[in-house]
Amino acid sequence: MSWDFKFGIEEEYFVNDAPRRDIAKGKMKEFFAACQDQVSGDIQPEMLEPQLEIATKPSLELADARAQLADLRSSVGAVARDFNLSIMASGTHPLAVWSRVRPNTQPRYGKVMHDLQMLGSRTVLCGMHVHVEVPDLSMRVDIMNRIQPYLPLLLALSTSSPFWQAQRTGLLGYRLAAYRELPRTGFPDLFENEQDYQRYIDTLVAARAIENSSYVWWVIRPSLKHPTLELRVADSCTRLDDTIAIAALYRCLVRRLSLDTTLNAGQTGASRAINDENGWRAQRYGIHGSFVDEKTRTAKPLRVLLDETLDLVAEDARELGCQRELDIARWIVARGTSADQQLTLYTEAVGRGLSNRDALAGVVDWLSAETMGEPAFRH
Repeated sequence: MSWDFKFGIEEEYFVNDAPRRDIAKGKMKEFFAACQDQVSGDIQPEMLEPQLEIATKPSLELADARAQLADLRSSVGAVARDFNLSIMASGTHPLAVWSRVRPNTQPRYGKVMHDLQMLGSRTVLCGMHVHVEVPDLSMRVDIMNRIQPYLPLLLALSTSSPFWQAQRTGLLGYRLAAYRELPRTGFPDLFENEQDYQRYIDTLVAARAIENSSYVWWVIRPSLKHPTLELRVADSCTRLDDTIAIAALYRCLVRRLSLDTTLNAGQTGASRAINDENGWRAQRYGIHGSFVDEKTRTAKPLRVLLDETLDLVAEDARELGCQRELDIARWIVARGTSADQQLTLYTEAVGRGLSNRDALAGVVDWLSAETMGEPAFRH
């Protein structure tokens, strides 16, 4: 190929009041100012006040991206401790109640919140985004169509959102269920070509429905700022290894689809509906579910689908030097996702007689410690 498939990773975190284990309600301006002053790296606020986003610089090596993320997690976490706060990577917050979370007052977010009204206030959600270089917009739109059958797999591997509003949801990945209340979310439509996609964006902008394409929040989209295809389906991954594994698999899939333009060509309305169904199955069952295969008309266990996908991108993994990172994807299935561990801790705590709130506080302790790569303790 004529490019190197450079990539960048963005992670969103919750900011907690450490003693209360609940979402932070004060000190946020001072905390962000201290982060900007003391931490080297890209750190940005999010739509709600007790959230932040960090981003790596464009990379060619997974080890480099991992080192950047580890340093950012550690550095931001250290600043947080100075304010009696903590950071936490998780798709939803086990204890947060959305009606008590303050919105960000910056002008851009104020406009978005005015448009979304209560729906904006309910987005107490954190995701992980991966940008992979695809210089040509036409190819970005084409790959956006053809990569959709693999997005439920990436979501299942990332699930970290089994709780919402201090309740067990019964889902492993509740984040996207809440996020789909917003407009222009979920799986994108299948666009015929670059012109078809651009006509959609230009029409909405001309009608003043949106300011630009960054207001389109699909689970995958062409980036406005960068010549990349941006993955947005994943929950914020508590374990750094999981972030890197999912980023590696996504990057390999983008390369494979760039090289083989016949792979998943001819997606139809039925294909999109099946992809969407599999997205729901990933939310509901995580790595324990099965996914509908359009070609065989059977349901494949995630383990089988993962093995097939890893076989598909084996050459790409060798070329990009990320076989070890892809092996971690199998380890995620073997030991469970963040959502699995959260539910295990919660169930054990309730079984010991702890209240619902205390059991969830123990989950928050684990999430905060695991985000920082520190040993957790039982609440």
